[in-house]
Amino acid sequence: MLTLLIAVVLTALVFEYINGFHDTANSIATVVATKVLSPMQAVALAATTNLIGALWGTAVAKTIATGLIDQSVVEVTSQLIICALAGGIVWNLATWYLGLPSSSSHALIGGLCGAAVAAAQGQWGAVIWSQPADPWYKGAGILWKVAVPMFTSPLMGFVVGFLMMGLLFALLWAMSRSGGLLRRMARPRWVNAFFGKAQLGSAAYMGLAHGLNDAQKTMGIIALALVSAQQAGTLEQLPDWLTWLRPSDGAMTQGDIDTWIKVTCALTMAAGTAVGGWRIIKTLGHKIVRLHPIHGFAAETSAATVITIASSLGIPVSTTHNISAAILGVGAAKRFSAIKWTVVERMLWAWILTLPAAGAMAFGLFKLLQAFDLT
Repeated sequence: MLTLLIAVVLTALVFEYINGFHDTANSIATVVATKVLSPMQAVALAATTNLIGALWGTAVAKTIATGLIDQSVVEVTSQLIICALAGGIVWNLATWYLGLPSSSSHALIGGLCGAAVAAAQGQWGAVIWSQPADPWYKGAGILWKVAVPMFTSPLMGFVVGFLMMGLLFALLWAMSRSGGLLRRMARPRWVNAFFGKAQLGSAAYMGLAHGLNDAQKTMGIIALALVSAQQAGTLEQLPDWLTWLRPSDGAMTQGDIDTWIKVTCALTMAAGTAVGGWRIIKTLGHKIVRLHPIHGFAAETSAATVITIASSLGIPVSTTHNISAAILGVGAAKRFSAIKWTVVERMLWAWILTLPAAGAMAFGLFKLLQAFDLT
């Protein structure tokens, strides 16, 4: 059992590493597309800010660890978590190969739900679907923490991106109608130079938001595995050199995340980020709409703000969905015809299919283990 638990931790870190290079594009696509930074400079910036963001908070990790699976219906075993992670990994690699910016968050959540239903012999009650609360964001379950944010957060990203870009356009228009220095500052050369520098800050903000939300999901998975192993008695006879695996009392009662989990996940995501995700960068940064530094600044700032707010509320939103929607909002403010809608259609299909596809893969993998009596 201890070997299986270690396998869970390693598999979770593989997922985190893939998440790092799969979702790198989300935080650096615009800054690369606008040529403000070279690809390697952008990856270094993203890796650093992802690391800081991953160490910043734990609200999202607590949601993953305690708010999605009903452990009174299904026992969370190492096999269940490995199948959940494997389902997410397979889907992430498939969409990365195709250059589609799908959601690692939803791949992980879909895999967790699919494996839980399989382990519960088809009982859908293994998943916490809805535990409403007032205000709504304090509710638990798939409805309040996944489904509602899956639609509202990209919508917010689109709206905020559209409004911010519209505001910047209006400001530049007013400056161009003025005289003297303000008129000169509204010229394209000055605008590109100014927002090229400003985009360094917005790209760092985006990387910070990505680490704050995405890295915490794997932290939650590892914490869930360790707490379940503790409850099952697997960690009672640990050798001295492995006693650090035992979760703290707070992890059992409050969902606290041990420091070693935070640091390990943060470093792993940063390492994955350093590899880069050039296929997805090409889709986000070039194929949807042509970007200039002012557009990149607006898109990154808008998406990062939405993600940061969601993270503070413990809501595991999709970085991919939000930056993509913000880019669409910025493009729409420019003009609707500037958006390449055929590319958007492919992305939307990837978004829609991620939860059920990863869930189906995890379900099938767990059933395969059951067929060989490995559960």
